[in-house]
Amino acid sequence: MNVPFPLIVLLAGLAGWIGNRSAPAFFSGASHGKGDVPDIKGVVDLMFERGELTHVRPTRWHAPRTLAIWLPIWLGPVLLVWAVTGSASVWTQIGGFFSVMAVVTFGGAYAALAYVAQAAVEYFGWLAPGEMVDGLGLAETTPGPLILVLQFVGFVAAFRQPGLLAPLLAGLFGGLFTLWATFTPCFLWIFLSAPYIEALRGNKALSAALGAITAAVVGVIMNLALWFGLHVIFGEVRNVGLGMDVPVLSSIDWRAALLSCASMIAILKLKIGMLPTLAGSALAGVLLLAVSG
Repeated sequence: MNVPFPLIVLLAGLAGWIGNRSAPAFFSGASHGKGDVPDIKGVVDLMFERGELTHVRPTRWHAPRTLAIWLPIWLGPVLLVWAVTGSASVWTQIGGFFSVMAVVTFGGAYAALAYVAQAAVEYFGWLAPGEMVDGLGLAETTPGPLILVLQFVGFVAAFRQPGLLAPLLAGLFGGLFTLWATFTPCFLWIFLSAPYIEALRGNKALSAALGAITAAVVGVIMNLALWFGLHVIFGEVRNVGLGMDVPVLSSIDWRAALLSCASMIAILKLKIGMLPTLAGSALAGVLLLAVSG
């Protein structure tokens, strides 16, 4: 149905919070100790009890001071690019979109990629579905966190709309700008929220909201797996309404289907690790392509 990922997260959190207020037995949130298992205190808890961490407790000026420092660091370059290139430029789109993504995404790289794939392919038209799959494969088979596939998205978007710059230079700047807009807000959230984490940890309504968001993120990741699976195994898909895509069966890529099944068996049945499976799949893909032409 093409419901935006931020709206899914918001509604899930709201459902968890309301559910905890109306039916706490079903929306109890996470618990540190269950049943007869004692709640074991960690090192940080003991340090707070001994008064050794009073310096990290929030003060009246903590939030304003943190916002005054990190908001300009984060949004200053984004606003400067908007002022210089205009609201319709690819640079402004990159800065604005990835800044929003950094605020509203939960659940790690796979959950974020669901939102990015939806926007980059279907809304902005920066990449084709197959190119988004290529970016995921590149990120999975190279060192570094998976979320760096966003740099690939920013590079391709700017490379294809370079403006007055050379395409390669534009692509490099697009990738760098994507990383800035995505990761700089992390420092803001860490420094802003750190003093409040201990106080919020025992909030049952908040725990229930976060638990509901976690459940929603699992569904989003499953949706991402289906989206990538369709576009990897089948060369053509068609939309049947409500944002649902179905494969054209005659366009199946038997090599991709074979490798997908073999990888599932290797991980789920044979308990082979992810890295050996990825390496074996990459090698098998090269051999199949060479044999079948």
